[in-house]
Amino acid sequence: MTARAADRARYDRATAHLDAPVAIVDLDAFDANADDLVRRAGGKPVRVASKSVRCRALFERVLAKDGFAGIMSFTLAESLWLARSGFDDVLLAYPSADRAGFAELAGDPKLAAAVTVMIDDPAQLDLIDASRDGGREVVRVCLELDTSLKLLGGRVRVGARRSPLHSPAQVADLARTVARRPGFRLVGIMAYEGHIAGVGDAVAGRPLRSRAIRLMQAAARRELAERRAAVVRAVRAVAPDLEFVNGGGTGSVQHTAAEDAVTEIAAGSGLYVPRLFDNYTSFRGRPAALFAQPVVRRPDVGVVTVLGGGYPASGAAGPDRLPVPYLPEGLRYDPQEGPGEVQTPLLGSPADDLLIGDKVWFRHAKAGELCERFDVLHLIEGDRVTATVPTYRGEGRTFL
Repeated sequence: MTARAADRARYDRATAHLDAPVAIVDLDAFDANADDLVRRAGGKPVRVASKSVRCRALFERVLAKDGFAGIMSFTLAESLWLARSGFDDVLLAYPSADRAGFAELAGDPKLAAAVTVMIDDPAQLDLIDASRDGGREVVRVCLELDTSLKLLGGRVRVGARRSPLHSPAQVADLARTVARRPGFRLVGIMAYEGHIAGVGDAVAGRPLRSRAIRLMQAAARRELAERRAAVVRAVRAVAPDLEFVNGGGTGSVQHTAAEDAVTEIAAGSGLYVPRLFDNYTSFRGRPAALFAQPVVRRPDVGVVTVLGGGYPASGAAGPDRLPVPYLPEGLRYDPQEGPGEVQTPLLGSPADDLLIGDKVWFRHAKAGELCERFDVLHLIEGDRVTATVPTYRGEGRTFL
C-alpha cells in the first residue's frame, strides 16, 4: 500500500460516520509542517498568515508552538475580531478603507495596543484621522515596501503590484510623515516577495520555464536583500525603536530569514500545503487540509460523478487554480466539464472501484480559501476525528 493509499484508508475510517461534502485537517501533517516552517526560519519567529488558515482553533494550536508569534490578518474587521478574541499581536497586511473599523480601533485602548495597520500613502493617514469619531488612541502603523524586481530602467517589472514605496528614500520620507503626525506610531516594515515566496520553481513538465523561474528568483532575492537592508537603515534613522521587519512567505522562509535586516517571517499556506505548493525545490510539505465529495453517479465504465467540487481559487484563471482529485490516486477531470457547480465527473480506472456514497478526496489550489466553502473542519489524528472546529464561515465571519 502506498503512503497516499494509507492516508486515504485513514481518512475514510475517520470520517465513516460523516456524510460528504466534508473538510478535514490532518493534525499529524499540520504539526509536521509547522515544525518545518520553524526549522527553515532559523530562529526567527514565524507570524501566521490568517488568510491561509481561517480557523481560530488552529491559530491557537500553532501559536502555542515554540517559534510562532503573532498573526498577519487580511482585513481590519478581522483584525479587530481577533484582537477582541484574545490575540494580542495582529498585523493587518493590507491598507484598509474601513472607517467604522478605524473609529473602533482609535476608541479602544486594548484594540489599539493589539492591532497594527498597514499604510503606503499619506492619504491613508488622512482617512484614519477622518474616521476617528473622537477616538484618541495612538494607532500603530507599519509601512509596506514594494518588493518587485524592476529591470531595464523600470520598463520590466517582476512581482505583484502592491505598494508604491520602492526606494529607501520613498519609505524614509513616509516614515518621517508618520513620525511628525500626532496620533500615530511607526512600529514596523513589511515586504512580501510574492514572486519568490508564492511561485513554484519546479513546474511539472516545464524544465525550461522552471529554470527561468529559478534564475529570476535568485536575481530577485539578491536585489531585494540589498534594497531591504538599505530601507531598514533609512527608516531606523527616523524611528530607532522600530519593533519588527516582516518578510517572506511559505516558499521563501529560509532565504528571507537569512537576511540580517528581517526580524520575523510571515507564513501560513505551509501549514495546510495546498496544491500550489507542490512545485518547489526548496522544501516539501505534507498535504494537511483536504475535502471530500460523495460519489452520486456511475455514468459509465471508468467514470464516476461526485456532488459539487467546483471550488476555484483566486488569482489569474487557469487550470492551476482548480482543486485536484487526490485520493484515490489516478482520477482526473473530464476536460469537457471540469469541476462543476453541482456535479463533477471524474475519469480513470479507479472509478470502477468506487461505489455510490464513497468519498473522493480533493486538495484545494490555495490554503485558507477552502474554509470559505465549509462551516467546520474535522481534525484527524491517526484514524480518528478528535475535534470539530468552526472555520471563519462557521462563526459567521466572511470578511471578504
